[in-house]
Amino acid sequence: MTGQDAVGGYELIDAVWTELETATEVPRDRLRAAVKAALSELSRRAPGRSVEVRIPPLAAAQVLAGSTHRRGTPPAVVETDPRTWLALVLGHRGWAEAVAVGAVQASGARSDLSEYLPLWGADSRI
Repeated sequence: MTGQDAVGGYELIDAVWTELETATEVPRDRLRAAVKAALSELSRRAPGRSVEVRIPPLAAAQVLAGSTHRRGTPPAVVETDPRTWLALVLGHRGWAEAVAVGAVQASGARSDLSEYLPLWGADSRI
């Protein structure tokens, strides 16, 4: 995702978040596009293949430099639902709180993404 694409990705993600917050039903393909745009931006900012970020059933991506995962269960996995993922990337929810209440399951030594989230907003880490 280039700088221009990142802006477009943010606009899509922000619009989908607004739809989720206003109880508007978001079409699955639009929700998937927002989730993938956020994963793409995280991949751009934290390239690598040592942590797998899963947003079932919509998408997954491998991020962060380090040991490369090729087959089977990766050594570090982060998994959450689409709504929580978008809240994290936009800064509407904090990493530590989401992990503490079980909204995010993070396993493995490198699975703490708090250094990289949110991707946008006043509290943006990168």
